[in-house]
Amino acid sequence: MVDETHAPFMEPVPAWVYPSGGFTAETFLRLRGLPKRTQLIDGGLVFTGPQTSWHSRVVSLLVYELDRQAPAELRAAREMAVRLDDRQVPTPDVIVLSSEAFDRDDQANHFEADEVVLAVEAVSADSADRDRDTKPHLYARAGIEHFWRIEDDDGRAVVYTYTRNPAGQYAITGIHHDRLVLSVPYDVEIDLTKVGARRS
Repeated sequence: MVDETHAPFMEPVPAWVYPSGGFTAETFLRLRGLPKRTQLIDGGLVFTGPQTSWHSRVVSLLVYELDRQAPAELRAAREMAVRLDDRQVPTPDVIVLSSEAFDRDDQANHFEADEVVLAVEAVSADSADRDRDTKPHLYARAGIEHFWRIEDDDGRAVVYTYTRNPAGQYAITGIHHDRLVLSVPYDVEIDLTKVGARRS
């Protein structure tokens, strides 16, 4: 039973938060003043809670190594919105995209799905269903060729890698502990034990 005498007070939600029929990607991308990393899923606003230290470390490691090891035509970026279609604008934790798109406009607030070759989600407690099910489905449907999901196994990073199959769905290609060694979307080797490492 909820103790209503100590229940948090909620201001009325303004009508613009849930417009009839939901938001379009075009309208969403013009909104200003939204909380950081607000996403558009199925035309509705999705708000993301604060990151854990583990989540921040794993995302930082992936962005650094993917960008450092990328061929000249590709770059890695952190927490940038990707317009998948007219009602879907998620913010993957990490993306790998074309260098042309990366360098095109410093003021850009999103990229397009056809510019992205890899989307990565580090699973958080408040977004586990979206990270494991909803978002991979949307990424595959939009034509993003590769997807990685990273799980927290008692502080250790476990990476599940997927590639889009001819049916337009992701098929798992590997489960990686301690060391991630892949040849797609390019040759990459990442020491996953660094996620849990502390500086001495």
